[in-house]
Amino acid sequence: MRRAWSIHKKAAVFLAGALAVTGLAACSDDTQDQESRGLTFWTVHNTPQRLAVQKRVAADFEEETGISVDIVGMSAEDMGTSIVAGAAAGDVPDVALVDPGAVAAWSSQGLVDTETVQNVVDSLDPSTFSQQALDLVTVDDALGAVPSDGWGELLYYRTDVFDQLGLDAPQSVQDVTEAAQAISESDADITPIVLGTTPGDSMARENLEHLSLANGCQMFDDGQVAFESDACVQTLSNYQTLVDLSVSGDQDVESTRAAYLAGDTAMAMWSPHLLDEIAGLDSNFPVSAEGSQENPDFLAQNTSVVGALTGVANNEATGYGLTLNYAVLKGANTEAAEQYIEYVMSDGYIDTLAMTPEGRAPVRTGTPNNSQQYIEEWKQLPLGADPDNQRPFDDAYNDQVIQAVVTAANSFTRWGFSTEHWATAGAATTENSLVIDFNQLLNGGDPQDYADHMAEITQKLEQENQ
Repeated sequence: MRRAWSIHKKAAVFLAGALAVTGLAACSDDTQDQESRGLTFWTVHNTPQRLAVQKRVAADFEEETGISVDIVGMSAEDMGTSIVAGAAAGDVPDVALVDPGAVAAWSSQGLVDTETVQNVVDSLDPSTFSQQALDLVTVDDALGAVPSDGWGELLYYRTDVFDQLGLDAPQSVQDVTEAAQAISESDADITPIVLGTTPGDSMARENLEHLSLANGCQMFDDGQVAFESDACVQTLSNYQTLVDLSVSGDQDVESTRAAYLAGDTAMAMWSPHLLDEIAGLDSNFPVSAEGSQENPDFLAQNTSVVGALTGVANNEATGYGLTLNYAVLKGANTEAAEQYIEYVMSDGYIDTLAMTPEGRAPVRTGTPNNSQQYIEEWKQLPLGADPDNQRPFDDAYNDQVIQAVVTAANSFTRWGFSTEHWATAGAATTENSLVIDFNQLLNGGDPQDYADHMAEITQKLEQENQ
């Protein structure tokens, strides 16, 4: 479920040269009538169930427009490799669904058709999109892709435990820390929190970036590496404290999910993809928390979430997240690409989001005539991949949870993206560089020393990516 950035800068440089040689050939024959051929669409939603949904939407689009769509599913990593290899052969897609890292890399190398993308957003009306989502894929003042959907990191917490101890829902990083300490000091028979702790693992990186952004810890400030700041040192200190109160041992995506579903922890930080599992709608990850045997809805009924948080140097709530975006490659069948993206962002939008609604919150919330149309339709979509075990989102969860998912998806930021330091940020994310030596902090190290270590790593990455 955790995503990785899809392309390194060196690959993008190679791709730029390859495309120059092949004439940016999404069409191998410049004389070919664009209207007579269809589109090739690459998507990171590559499981059979998700591909089937996208193919149904494409079939509806073809029936309406006469334009066929060849849908190719692949992982984000394979997409980066295939783009490079395909460019040399003159075989790249017309449209690709990618994360902001790929958008930044491809845009900066002149590989995406920014004019076509801007035409689509202008046609749909920029005011209907989340400004944060647009900013995340804007490189050198040019829009590199059309934002589709996203998710923001959530803090899951047990409302029954919080109510028992008289604790309020956390709104800041300090609140999270104080709540964990209060649970630890109480007679509640539950571990306060579980966090990612495995060195070099994406869960540790995402959890750390989430709390750092909320606390006001930035990767860069005025063009300079800023990890040695007081806000970053404080965040590392908070993380160290929380890990001391967390489930012991190395923790990753699988173990943190298992701990929450088993009722072993009062708090966890996870993407919204955990929501269908908490609601008992994924047989691969059953709920076993005490109380769920008598009441299958026990864990969902006693779970609430908080998305964006504030912190010591930040009064505007934010956190970590990810969007997916439609990029148009240069040389594409631009007229058909415009029609297709406009279709999947309007008539086909809700059907597209329905494949995993908990993890695909709309960043286009509605239309010029109904600003909340897509939000209202999205929250009624069924959770659960098994058609025989599904429930509407707004039946499984109350409006507070649903609104928190929407807000988180439309209010997150990222280290270094939407800045000239995108390549450094992308490399740090791809390689999980900042948590490779995480045990230096988690095993009782000095937060200031680890902040210095993070700064040194970032400075080296910045030199390599200039």
